[in-house]
Amino acid sequence: MERIQKIQRHPLFQELFEKLQQLEKDRPFCRHTMEHFLDVARLMYIYDLEDGASIPKEVIYAAALLHDLGRYEQLTRGTPHDIAGSETAELIMKDCEFQTEEIEAVKKAILGHRDAASLSSDLPLTAYLYRADKKSRNCFACPSEPECNWPEEKKNLWIEY
Repeated sequence: MERIQKIQRHPLFQELFEKLQQLEKDRPFCRHTMEHFLDVARLMYIYDLEDGASIPKEVIYAAALLHDLGRYEQLTRGTPHDIAGSETAELIMKDCEFQTEEIEAVKKAILGHRDAASLSSDLPLTAYLYRADKKSRNCFACPSEPECNWPEEKKNLWIEY
């Protein structure tokens, strides 16, 4: 998974990730940390294995690592993070030797990761990213859950398997 290491070491990824960590350091709710990105990747990979979709692991991990990177631009400039993240993903993935069709698949997944309609998408990567992004949050163990602005029906209030 050399290309995933290249993403993680990419100067733009490092810059935006660090800026996002600084912006969210005092946030009491779900932060967009490396733990979140990796939890999303691992859930997506499990979904892929369960469904037999055979999406390349590097594509799954690329989508997970890059899906919330646009949050910095959303918080500082107001650009929706799915749009900013999709644009950033393209720049980084090109530098990390991903093929055009892989980049396009990840961009579509990032653009759809906030839309529940993605669950019925004919693009498994998009559906997996939406689902994993939501299910990766451990609301049942979060001390800030009572003050969280997520609707009750979206909160993960028990362990799912």
